[in-house]
Amino acid sequence: MTTDPRARQGLGPYDLGRTTVYASRQDPRFPYCAYVPSDYDPAGDKTYPLAVIVHGTERGMEAYRDAFADFAEAQGVIVLCPLFPVGICFPGDLSSYKMLREGGVDYDLILIDMIEEMRGKYRIPDPRVMMYGFSGGGHFTHRFLYLHPERLMAASIGAPGIVTLLDFNHDWWVGLRDFGQRFGKEIDLQAMRRVPVQMVIGGDDLETWEIAIPPGNSWWMEGADLAGETRNDRMRALRASYEAQGISVRHDIVPGVAHDDRSMLQRVKDFFADCLRQEVPR
Repeated sequence: MTTDPRARQGLGPYDLGRTTVYASRQDPRFPYCAYVPSDYDPAGDKTYPLAVIVHGTERGMEAYRDAFADFAEAQGVIVLCPLFPVGICFPGDLSSYKMLREGGVDYDLILIDMIEEMRGKYRIPDPRVMMYGFSGGGHFTHRFLYLHPERLMAASIGAPGIVTLLDFNHDWWVGLRDFGQRFGKEIDLQAMRRVPVQMVIGGDDLETWEIAIPPGNSWWMEGADLAGETRNDRMRALRASYEAQGISVRHDIVPGVAHDDRSMLQRVKDFFADCLRQEVPR
């Protein structure tokens, strides 16, 4: 007979602290890992909010988990880091997850089920999460905000290379004119306005080699050049489109930093900590 309280609660040593890597129950092609604070007692009653950190094109799932461990401990937050592998929709596919749904894969719903899986395993009462993504993860995060604002406690958008403006004069992906037809759900501006938004980027993030969309590119469409040339240009355009719809944005531009978020993560942690202090229980 076991006397280990973790076992009684269905949790083992690999479920606490820096967890092992799990296959998603909905689709095992998509794994995830987590960080669970050291004060988590499987037999206790303390509850925890959840932060979701979405990797960029480099797929640094475990690096992000480890980078947010100090935040998890300081703020009493569980951290979830999903992995959307390369090659899901076709060989060499780097970017389909960035658009939420591509090639018959609903990346947004896979992530929501991961969140629900975590909520079933740990004491995470709030279905809303704090979400941060950098570069490719910034693509995912701001589009997730459009589709699922009711699932977000806060959204931190880090230097996406290609942005979908909050604009109803252009079709997806440039804008949102056909959003309801594409996703079966209309934009809820009221819900978006309730989500604190941060946009964070390096002041020297000016290279365009990876994000240019000339005619003939597979992503080219009318309006593809609407938001500007560099990531900073596009972030400013994204912010302006939010503010035009009454959505407040905290815009952090970190001097002397190019396209690398390692020195910017403290800005994200500070933003999330501020949101937790101001959070009104629902």
